[in-house]
Amino acid sequence: MKHQQYSDENEQHSCCTQTEKIHSHTEHHQHDGHDHSHDSDKNTFSMFLPAGCSLVLLLLAIAFDNWIPQSWFNSWIRVLWYVVAYIPVGFPVLKDAVTSIRKGDIFSEFLLMGIATIGAFAIGEYPEGVAVMLFYAVGEVFQTLAVSRAKSNIKSLLDQRPDEVTILREGQPQIIKAEAAKIGDIIQLKPGEKLGLDGELISERAAFNTAALTGESKPDTKEKGETVLAGMINLNTVSQVRVTTEYTDSKLSKILELVQNATAKKAPTELFIRKFAKIYTPIVVFLAIGICLLPALFVNHYQFNDWLYRSLIFLVISCPCALVISIPLGYFGGIGAASRNGILFKGSNFLDKLAEIQNVVMDKTGTMTEGVFKVREVVFNTAFDRDELLKMINVLESMSTHPIATAIHEYVGTLDTSIQLSHTEEIPGHGLKTIIHGKELLAGNFKLMDQFNISYAVNPSEIVYTTIAIAYDKQFVGYITIADSIKEDAQKTIHLLHQLNVKTTMLSGDKSTVVNYVAKELGIDNAHGDLLPEDKVNKVKAIKARNESVAFVGDGVNDAPVVALSDVGIAMGGLGSDATIETADVVIQDDKPSKIPVAINIGKQTKKIVWQNIILAFAVKAVVLILGAGGLATMWEAVFADVGVALLAILNAIRIQRMTF
Repeated sequence: MKHQQYSDENEQHSCCTQTEKIHSHTEHHQHDGHDHSHDSDKNTFSMFLPAGCSLVLLLLAIAFDNWIPQSWFNSWIRVLWYVVAYIPVGFPVLKDAVTSIRKGDIFSEFLLMGIATIGAFAIGEYPEGVAVMLFYAVGEVFQTLAVSRAKSNIKSLLDQRPDEVTILREGQPQIIKAEAAKIGDIIQLKPGEKLGLDGELISERAAFNTAALTGESKPDTKEKGETVLAGMINLNTVSQVRVTTEYTDSKLSKILELVQNATAKKAPTELFIRKFAKIYTPIVVFLAIGICLLPALFVNHYQFNDWLYRSLIFLVISCPCALVISIPLGYFGGIGAASRNGILFKGSNFLDKLAEIQNVVMDKTGTMTEGVFKVREVVFNTAFDRDELLKMINVLESMSTHPIATAIHEYVGTLDTSIQLSHTEEIPGHGLKTIIHGKELLAGNFKLMDQFNISYAVNPSEIVYTTIAIAYDKQFVGYITIADSIKEDAQKTIHLLHQLNVKTTMLSGDKSTVVNYVAKELGIDNAHGDLLPEDKVNKVKAIKARNESVAFVGDGVNDAPVVALSDVGIAMGGLGSDATIETADVVIQDDKPSKIPVAINIGKQTKKIVWQNIILAFAVKAVVLILGAGGLATMWEAVFADVGVALLAILNAIRIQRMTF
C-alpha cells in the first residue's frame, strides 16, 4: 500500500496508494516511486505475476529445506535463493521506502515492512521474511482489484459521454470529435447511439433512455423543440439534434465534474485516520526499537535475536493498511452506490452529515408537488371585462418565470403584443405591479392587496388552492386559483423518513391553506406557508437553535440562503438548473423525493461500515500486538493482523455496492 503526497485543505497528507487509486478519476497523481496502482492495460495475470514468481521460489526453497534435502542447497546458495524469491515483491516496497524518505515521509509503511523483512533475513528467518512481503504483495493486488470494482459504478457514468458525434455538413454525415462540435451544428443520432452534447430536438419526436443522467432507464419521449442532454441514448428512429451548448458546458460534463471531485471533500473520519497514521507510524517504530533493546536492562538471559524477532513481528502487525485503505474505500463505495441510484454527493463529508440528520426541511413546489400548475377557476367581478383583464394579466405574468405565470399563459393563450406595460416591478414574496393604459394593475397574493390598501370581500383562508388576487385601477377585481398535483412517491418519502426517525417540515411561500392541505395529505410533521425567503431562514434557525441537524430540500437557487444555513443542501431535479448543481451539497438527478431517504440510508450504511472496519482493525491489532510483544505470536499471526485484516476490511467496505436501497 503505497504512499503519495497530495494537497488537501492546504495540508500535505501522506496516504496510501489505494487512496490514490480511489481518486484516479479526479486528477493525475505523481507516484512516490514504483507504480503499484497497476494501470488499466495490465491484466489480472500480470498483477499477480511478481507474487507468483516469489511464491514458486519460496515453496521450492521450503521443500528443499524440509522435504527434499539437497546437498547443494546450503550456505550462500540457500541465502541467494531466498533473496531472489524476495526481490519481485520486496524491491518495489524498498524502493518506495527510499523515495518516501527522500521526500520527508520517513515513517511510511514501506519502511515498516522493509525493516521487518530485512530484519528477518538478518536473524536467519529467510522463509518468514519472504512470506511476509509475499502476503503483503498479494494483499495489495486484491486491494487493487477491490478498488477497481468500487470505481466501476462511477466509471460507467464517466463512460456515458461519447468521444465522437456524427455531424451533418451540407446534408452529408461526417464523424468528428465531440469537443470539436460547435453551437448550431446538427447532430445525426442513430438508434442506440448516445448524444454527445446538449441540444434541441429538431426531429418531430424521439424516445430516449436517460439512465446516465437520472439513474432511471424508463424511456422519455421528447417532442420537436424540446431540450435533449448529452448522455441520453436514442431508442427508436434516426433523430436530428441542433447543438445548443459547448461540449465542456453540457449538463453531463458538469455532473461528471461533480462526481470526479466528489472525494476531494473528506469526511472527518477520513481526515482523522490520515492524521492518526502520520503520528501512529513513528510511535510504532520507536516502540519496536524499545521492545528489541530495553529488555536487555531487565531480563537476565537476554537474547538479542529473540527480542529482535518480537520487535519485527510488532512492526508487521502495526502496519495501518486496513485503516488507511478501507476507510476511503468505504466512503468511495458510498458515493458510487449513490451515483448508481441517481444521487450525486459533492463529498464524502456529506455522507457523514446525512447519516446523522435529524430534520428534513422541504420546499413544496417542485419538491413534493409536480410544480406543474393549472388554472382551476377564474372568479372576477362582472363589472370588469373578463377577457380583457386576462389578456393584461397574461402580459404581466410573462415578466415572471414562476410556474404560476406559465399556468396563466397556458390558460389564456398567445400574448397580446398591443398591450404596453410601464413601471413594471416584482415585489418579493407578494407579486407583480405594472401600469397599463395609465392605470395600476396588481397580480399577486392577498398580502399585495393589503400593501396597496385594496379592500376585498373574500376570506383568503377559505380558498384551498393557490390564489392570485387581481386589482385594477385601485379596485379589487377578483382572483384566479391555481392547483398543483402531489408527486406519486411523496407520501412514501415521508413514511420512509419517519421510519429513519427523521422529523419533516414543509416551508413554502405558497398560501398556508395549500401548504397545510399538502402537509396533511402526506403526513408531514410541521408546515408553514405564506413565508418570505427571510421567514424560511428564521424557521431553519429555530430548528438549529435546538441543536438539531437540518437538511434542506429545494431547488437550490431561490432558496440559496436556507441551503447555506442548513447542514446539507439537497437539490431536486438537478437536470433543470446549472445553478442547482453549483449550490447544493447533494443533487438528486431526477425529481423523485423518494431519493431523499435513499440518500440518508446510504449515508448511514456507509458510516456503519467505516466504523465496523475501524473497530475490527484496532481490536485484532491490539490483541496480536500484545501477543507479539510477549513472544506468543509468530510472523504468521502478524501477517494475518496486517494483510488479513486489511482484506477483511476491504471486503466489508465493498458490501455497500451490492446493497439495494
